[in-house]
Amino acid sequence: MHQPLQQPMARILSLLHSQTLVTLTGVRRTVVCRMSLEARARELFATAVEAVQPDAVVRRGVERKDDSLVIDGRTFALRNNLHLVGFGKAVLGMAAEAERIAGDHLVKGVISVPHGIQETLRCHGKSQMLLKDNSRIKVMEGAKHNLPDGDAQHAAQCIKQLASELTEKDLLLVLISGGGSALLPAPIPPISLEEKHDVTRRLAGAGATIQELNTVRRALSLLKGGGLAHVAHPAQVVALILSDVIGDPLDLIASGPTVRTDVWPEEVISILQSYKLSDSLPASVKEVLGRGSPRWENIKEESAGKGGVLNTVIGSNSIALKSAGRRARELGFRPVVLSGDVCGDVKAVSRLYGLLARFASSREEPAPELAAEMLRLGPEVGVESWDLCRTMQVLDEGRKEGWGATCLLAGGEPTVELTGKGRGGRNQELALRVGLELRGMELPPKGPMFLSGGTDGQDGPTDAAGAITDGGLWEEARAQGLDVEGTLKDNDSFTFLSKVSGGHRLLSPGLTGTNVMDVHMLLLPSIPIRIPNDPEADDRSLRYM
Repeated sequence: MHQPLQQPMARILSLLHSQTLVTLTGVRRTVVCRMSLEARARELFATAVEAVQPDAVVRRGVERKDDSLVIDGRTFALRNNLHLVGFGKAVLGMAAEAERIAGDHLVKGVISVPHGIQETLRCHGKSQMLLKDNSRIKVMEGAKHNLPDGDAQHAAQCIKQLASELTEKDLLLVLISGGGSALLPAPIPPISLEEKHDVTRRLAGAGATIQELNTVRRALSLLKGGGLAHVAHPAQVVALILSDVIGDPLDLIASGPTVRTDVWPEEVISILQSYKLSDSLPASVKEVLGRGSPRWENIKEESAGKGGVLNTVIGSNSIALKSAGRRARELGFRPVVLSGDVCGDVKAVSRLYGLLARFASSREEPAPELAAEMLRLGPEVGVESWDLCRTMQVLDEGRKEGWGATCLLAGGEPTVELTGKGRGGRNQELALRVGLELRGMELPPKGPMFLSGGTDGQDGPTDAAGAITDGGLWEEARAQGLDVEGTLKDNDSFTFLSKVSGGHRLLSPGLTGTNVMDVHMLLLPSIPIRIPNDPEADDRSLRYM
């Protein structure tokens, strides 16, 4: 074949395998799935959670090669020199898998985990997340109600003791997950745990930002803000992190005990003064802040060399979304990831999802005002304008070219303004509000469906992780005489969703043993398009592909 013909021919061949083929022949091959839309939504959520199970993320992040560990492309020699510490809600399962991989090279370990978690995991059939009877790792439970307490402080002291005894020949493996900050409380003497907690509580009540709270918390702690790595020097430190924070900032996850953060007392005093708290500080806090200079000025820069620190995120919300996206394609959807950084009030978040559903489902060209409102809402809920424009472009192409069903995926951690005393959580309230936003739209399988679920399996003080809703929620609630507005005012989404549809809309996977924030999915069935040259259809007919 002559060279000039190669590019046109390649273009034709690519055309035959692209979505553009729909406009040429009116025929598109689609994946046929006999599962209902709701069943597929539940399957996708389960897939997302499975991808970030503690044992799974450790297996992906740690490879054993003979007498060495390969982590993040770097090799660490094993000479019966491995020690392990950990703190967080998912650390028990992470530790069990790490011990299986390390074998006899593990000398000893200490982990700080939530009160009652071992018994809870047994009751939920999660035995693979429990340590063996002959384990060399000591499990210490504490932090009842996710608050630092004496048990958690004792565990932190044991972790500090283990780390302080290491030499340059030792390797310290640090396992970190969400909830780790409350499980590693170690106030700088002479500050007591109660005094430290009172200062941060009053600061939060005064309206301080999360950045300001973390700055003060680190300044009053021995192990946060790089303190644990400092104590472990000159040992090599490798931290495996399961992130529960938007954007995976290493210094914020469990307050960054292995991430060097310069703490200047002057900055802390300035923050406390701005909230008019400096005059009422305990004498112990004033003493610590009066010492001046950054605490870790002698710590060496982090590196992967001897005595350095390697921090690597092995599990996150983005990993869960990617896994769900791959499974969505297998189930006949075209996956589109909107963002993993969704935050802000659930009212604004639900409005955005409602607008996206109407934009994608419109049989006509959507009104410009629709896109304008979405772009206005984006920054308010943590979604970049670029991501919104990209998503709208993909959805618009799908409508014009007759693409198949779409699965819009997102993640993050929205917030709820508490105005009542009902039972519920952010995922259930978000799902309820999105259901109201979809009011008047077609019902599944021809209309959209929304799911919101917490990857830890628990949404607020309930045994549900979230819920699944659609455009029929309003009419169903009205038929049952349920008060939607009263429910939202009282933050009573769990009670409401337990009654509507007989509770079938609730998402209740049970305790998952992991936590990478929330997963949102908006399932959008195929857009009805006109198929040309169909002998069985007249000019008025529409077909779903």
